[in-house]
Amino acid sequence: MTKTGKLLRVTLVKSVIASKPDHKKCVKGLGLGKTNSMVLLQDTPCNRGMINKVTHLLSVEEAQ
Repeated sequence: MTKTGKLLRVTLVKSVIASKPDHKKCVKGLGLGKTNSMVLLQDTPCNRGMINKVTHLLSVEEAQ
């Protein structure tokens, strides 16, 4: 955990099988693979942009 940044818990809740290729790349870029996989990410503008592109596939929470 960084001193100034928050962490986000990102979980893939829907499959990417029928998704657009851009959306599949965003999910893979976030470090998610299979459905129900979870990663902790820093709350940066880059990560927020990728999350906003595929919000319909993800569940996002603030981590403590």
